[in-house]
Amino acid sequence: MKVLRVALAQLNLTVGDIKGNTEKIIEYIKKAKEKEVDIVAFPELAITGYPPEDLLFKEEFINENLKALKKIEPYIEGIIAIVGFVDKKEDIYNAAAILSNKKLLATYHKNMLPNYGVFDEMRYFQRGNEITLLNIEGYKVGISICEDIWYPENPINIMAIEGVELVININASPYNIGKIEKRENMVRTRATDNLISIANVNMIGGQDELVFDGSSFAVAPDGKFLAKGKSFEEDFIIFDIELDSIFRKQLKDNRLRNLRASYKREEIVKEIFVDYKIKNKTTKIKEKIELDLPEVEQIYKALVLGLRDYIYKNGFEKVVIGLSGGIDSSLTATIAVDALGKENVKGVLMPSQFTSKESIEDAEKLAKNLGIETFTFKIKDIFDKYMNILNPVFEGKEWDITEENLQARIRGNLLMALSNKFGWIVLATGNKSEMSVGYATLYGDMVGGFAVLKDIYKTKVYELAQYRNSISPVIPERVLQKPPSAELKPNQKDEDELLPYPILDEIIYLYVEEDLSPEEISKRGFDIESVKRVIRMIDNNEYKRRQAPIGIKITERAYGKDWRMPIVNKFKY
Repeated sequence: MKVLRVALAQLNLTVGDIKGNTEKIIEYIKKAKEKEVDIVAFPELAITGYPPEDLLFKEEFINENLKALKKIEPYIEGIIAIVGFVDKKEDIYNAAAILSNKKLLATYHKNMLPNYGVFDEMRYFQRGNEITLLNIEGYKVGISICEDIWYPENPINIMAIEGVELVININASPYNIGKIEKRENMVRTRATDNLISIANVNMIGGQDELVFDGSSFAVAPDGKFLAKGKSFEEDFIIFDIELDSIFRKQLKDNRLRNLRASYKREEIVKEIFVDYKIKNKTTKIKEKIELDLPEVEQIYKALVLGLRDYIYKNGFEKVVIGLSGGIDSSLTATIAVDALGKENVKGVLMPSQFTSKESIEDAEKLAKNLGIETFTFKIKDIFDKYMNILNPVFEGKEWDITEENLQARIRGNLLMALSNKFGWIVLATGNKSEMSVGYATLYGDMVGGFAVLKDIYKTKVYELAQYRNSISPVIPERVLQKPPSAELKPNQKDEDELLPYPILDEIIYLYVEEDLSPEEISKRGFDIESVKRVIRMIDNNEYKRRQAPIGIKITERAYGKDWRMPIVNKFKY
């Protein structure tokens, strides 16, 4: 009975850090050898990091990645390694290197290139047209890359017809709500449909607005998990797979036999014979199947990981946040402390004549609970001086949004002054609901280098705050209970100027993420005039969203790469 031991190296890799990524890959190859592993697999484009985007137009970048692959080769002795890299032939390819016996044995080029949402691979890569199988002592292992496995036929189905027992799929699959479950269900379907085992290794970490969740796993031909790694953490998942049992299962099922009988090989299939003897194991591996995380915990961990990596990978150390005593700034500050530590988070209170006593108390209590240093700048005198300058020009004009925005812009200036003086990056605190309808001040509360909650609806902000308080109650209860307000004029409430957030958020979701028309949305039980008003606000504020800081993608359609609406646009509902 042959037992193949496979390791999935779920690593946090950094785009462009070819040297650091390579060192980490070598480190985990050594770990795999210590554990009597036969095959160790690393994520998609592990050497370059993912997505490298227009770095791929730099020939030196591609060449450095190829040199790094050569540096890995001497460590490949007594083991097989699958490593993601950029291959260079007549064109460049998203590729998997198959390394054995201290050399590059074979290369697989990704067949299916995603070109939707955040993916833009056709801009850079040529697609592969070959299917690669490894023959190890008569057992066959297929190699695929990320998008390849999302298609029910080529190449996974062809691999099964060609007799593989196991497919190793290397990934850089970013997180959004529901993605972990969707990915698992899809792979389990591929395994059961094709009567094969599949090992799926994914990277983790934050890269600009993307967060990679890891959640690597392996499944048997019946869809049961053989192993399942952690989410949003580095992990090293090792499992044993008995290959003869897979072949026996295939013999008892007519599906593959019937497919083989009608199969006319048109695909180019490369079968690589690997000079490698499967190890006789002297150690046993404990089964590792991590439990699924609830959705709210997934989102919270994604925000923490995305913020931490954005700050540290960009060379920053500390962040500064305007604390209003409201729910958004409270949650942002809490996530920042969880991501960076209290010593690296600074809070700024900037009360005006409209700021309530309760808001000041809530901001101070939050800061005390989190243990962060705060500064207080009262802005009334600054505001009055601005108005003294502007009054001769504004004479005869009523108070309106101009005076409200002026307060927000004063606060933005103060935050940016601290950022410039001390090198602290400003975290914007706006959420997706506000960014959708433009309920934010350009160059005011929108200033910042990163927007943690940019893709989080207001209703979800409350859910996340309640989740975090269930761990330890740091956000004051009154913040969760009081009506949200910008406090830029007397008795101001968000919902008086917009709609109740549960209604607003649902309309935004149906328009932005489902692409429904006003009439279709109205049929879901919403007032048609309210729907049209919300849609007008969304359409009219595209110019503002383009100038907002980037933030962490959480939904299937985040503003940015997922949403590419023209600013000049005469198509209106």
